[in-house]
Amino acid sequence: MTTVSSSQREPELSGQTVVVIGGSSGIGLETARRARAEGANVILGARDLDRLKQAAAEVDALSSAAFDATDPAALDQFFAGLPETIDHVLVTGPGPYYAPLADLDRDRAHRDFDDHQWLAIAVAQHAVGRVRPGGTLLFMAGTSREQGVGLSLMAASNAALPALIANLALEVAPIRVNLIAAGFVDSPLSASLLGGDLDKRRAQLRATLPTRRVVEPADIAFLAVHIMANAALTGATYDIDGGQQLVPGL
Repeated sequence: MTTVSSSQREPELSGQTVVVIGGSSGIGLETARRARAEGANVILGARDLDRLKQAAAEVDALSSAAFDATDPAALDQFFAGLPETIDHVLVTGPGPYYAPLADLDRDRAHRDFDDHQWLAIAVAQHAVGRVRPGGTLLFMAGTSREQGVGLSLMAASNAALPALIANLALEVAPIRVNLIAAGFVDSPLSASLLGGDLDKRRAQLRATLPTRRVVEPADIAFLAVHIMANAALTGATYDIDGGQQLVPGL
């Protein structure tokens, strides 16, 4: 028996075009790196212009655009500027809104919930006629089992997304639609949310997760590229959390 090394195999996304919305850092940028390593051309979109320029230079992006994906007009303009045919779209944003019930701002809560649900719908609408048959729309969310003070809104939003994704997969077929539901990821977003508690959280997870390691952006990127490359996958939600949901209290 012989084994073909990774250096001898064909790149999984050779010649394809991957669009990453939220591609200036963290999971989005890591997925762009992985896609490039697998032979894809990448197009990046993100809010922060300076970080976006740096990321686009690093991955030699075909193009990049600084915009707010939750702004319908800006999203329209971004898709209008894309190549006539693209292969895959990954959407990583917007970030979560955490607040205990006593401090929950109604207007912000409504806006946050709508942004997470409607962004997926809006991207799916734009994808028809732009993403090739068999191409992928891939969205990011937290796990649907999040529980704790301050997590009510995000738990509800995360629970709703798998049903939305499954139905979008039927609506826009043969374009494929999937969702990655991540637990804690050691990313810049986690660092901004946890601040001085980040190291404590890392240590806790390393000591208690079944994998005995913290999930990193590269782990998400590996899964994202596999979903893009595997033409049999659609309408599904993929949990990736190192077994976090199996351990009570994590």
